[in-house]
Amino acid sequence: MRRIVFLFSALAVMVGAGCESESKSSALVFMSKREQNFEIYRLDLAGGKPVNLTNNLAIDILPDCSPDGEKIAFAAARGVWFDIFVMDADGANPLNLTRHKSHEEHPAWSPDGKKIAFGSDRGSNYEIYAMDADEGNPVNLTQHEGYDVAPAWSPDGAKIAFMSKRDGNAEIYVMDADGANPINLTHHPKFDSHAAWSPDGAKIAFVSKRDDNAEIYVMDADGANPINLTHHPAMDGAPAWSPDGAKIAFVSKRDGNAEIYVMDADGTNLVRMTHSPAIDDSPAWLSLR
Repeated sequence: MRRIVFLFSALAVMVGAGCESESKSSALVFMSKREQNFEIYRLDLAGGKPVNLTNNLAIDILPDCSPDGEKIAFAAARGVWFDIFVMDADGANPLNLTRHKSHEEHPAWSPDGKKIAFGSDRGSNYEIYAMDADEGNPVNLTQHEGYDVAPAWSPDGAKIAFMSKRDGNAEIYVMDADGANPINLTHHPKFDSHAAWSPDGAKIAFVSKRDDNAEIYVMDADGANPINLTHHPAMDGAPAWSPDGAKIAFVSKRDGNAEIYVMDADGTNLVRMTHSPAIDDSPAWLSLR
């Protein structure tokens, strides 16, 4: 049975990431079910309607953008299993990088664009892997019997944050980019997941249920000073920093169904970006050059 892992179908893990570019010339890329199955869409911030990039009968989810804005990685079930694909930013030339009899999800580009980290259950449980962005060759970074998913690279490429259940509940961990020295950053009994680094590397946004529903938090990169940014009774998830660090995109159910929103990095000036009765989820920032 396929296991699709994202915010509103299963709160076990979530995703979202940002591309390195100037946010004034950016678009938001996200997954949506507005055409009955999940596809990857692009919404130009300058205006216009969302454009379907994948147009495929299979399930396409969880996009992340290359630092140069030229490629989009995503997970797709175009066969029996979910694999990691890469396509051009306009949706052309999709390429399957993993081709493995396992579920591969949550792709995340390294800041230099040379690597893609992702979660995979190709062992007996989900682990964090990293592979070359053009050829594959995945390497298991976590090698732990715990449940490890949803990787996010630090802006300098030296660290990878991820969600792990190795201590019995979902926590945010950070490790060296080679998998060494994993450290629990959150140390909280409630659900914490979906780490997203600020562009300067000083902060990590994440999702937490420590106020009894999913909210967007931000903490220092060492785990100190967690602050609730959203303060809303509806589910909020999948935060993604704008490249200049001024904004955070996220998904929320506050208007009755999952939509994409953007707020200032301090939680103010909320703007709803999508308006669809279907699920919109997992935003990522894409450079338009």
